[in-house]
Amino acid sequence: MDKYLAHILVVDDDNRIRELVKQYLEENKYLVSTAKDAFEAKDKINLIKFDLIILDIMMPKKSGLELTTELKKNNLIPIILLTAKGKTEEKIEGLELGADDYLGKPFEPKELLLRIKNILNKTLEIQKFDTIFFGKTKLDLNKSIIERDGKNFKINNTEKMILKKMIQSPGKVFAREEIGKLIKIDKLRSVDVVITRLRHKIEIETKKPKYLQTIRGSGYVLWIE
Repeated sequence: MDKYLAHILVVDDDNRIRELVKQYLEENKYLVSTAKDAFEAKDKINLIKFDLIILDIMMPKKSGLELTTELKKNNLIPIILLTAKGKTEEKIEGLELGADDYLGKPFEPKELLLRIKNILNKTLEIQKFDTIFFGKTKLDLNKSIIERDGKNFKINNTEKMILKKMIQSPGKVFAREEIGKLIKIDKLRSVDVVITRLRHKIEIETKKPKYLQTIRGSGYVLWIE
């Protein structure tokens, strides 16, 4: 039985591009499914757990940007957007909506392959951690539980999304606006409330946080031992 590196969904209304990308990725040992539009893509995503989505922005009925917005509400699956060459505003909007990368058409298949590998490697680094420790505090992302001082604290989907994102880049300062976009919250004060609630679950001394810290005037940073 073949061992596939990952299962990828290619979404593009251009049949020629769909098939070319599918063929190239399969030659490089990826399992590939395709969809001709956002609606077919949603149907398949509801049935299959994909490791990554390659998504064209310009599609009829519903654009790739609209689908990205829908998917990122409750799903952290990596997305690479295919954009028309020179459409800088589309690239920026896509990244703001939560896309992980973008590639302008026409593109070199080898460049697409490299971007896929980079994203999947980062994703696998996160998935290697069944549990993460902050001192004596234990985070289990699979069970959505933080264990501290003999007590279990349940983390909700919003808190889990923040932790997953920050765990990808320990030591990186995340602006309040960036966190707000990630969890779809406009009011920065509400972002502060979510972080404070999360800090109470992680930290032993919440007034002197060691792991989930505030960087005055910049945002928040997560440190992992």
